[in-house]
Amino acid sequence: MVLVKERMATCSSATLHDRLQQVRIGIWQLELLAQKYQPLLTNDFEADVQGRMDCVDNTSNTSTYLHILRDIGALEGWSVSSPKVRNRFDLTAVHWTAVLIDTESEDAWSIDSWFRPNGHLPMVMPLRSWSREKKGWESPYAQLNPTPYSVYELCTSAGPETLTLQE
Repeated sequence: MVLVKERMATCSSATLHDRLQQVRIGIWQLELLAQKYQPLLTNDFEADVQGRMDCVDNTSNTSTYLHILRDIGALEGWSVSSPKVRNRFDLTAVHWTAVLIDTESEDAWSIDSWFRPNGHLPMVMPLRSWSREKKGWESPYAQLNPTPYSVYELCTSAGPETLTLQE
């Protein structure tokens, strides 16, 4: 847990961008830790692999990791909320996500680990946009969800401060 907190501290908490990157780093590190003990954690994209997980599994794990981060004092300024679902009654489009609430602004954020393999950085975006089926890898949210070569590339204290629930 000390290493997880150290990695998260790579980003300052000066901007919303960096605070979201801290969360992404924390989830990534806890997924890597879990993978040491359960190496067959994969997602639905790898349908033939034993141990594959759907979005419900990923959301459950991510929510658990968020609770762990909260319990070790690594989520200052955030509160963990219940997971949310979109398209509940459409079996071909139903999807779940973990949720964090910014305690200052009270904005809800989707923390979605399903779109990338286990042990990678999750996608983050305003929950309202996630509910409208926006994509974390497309503009304007791509800036929040890079796949860098180094953790240091995630942290840009001069990052965009226009990150709100508006589109």
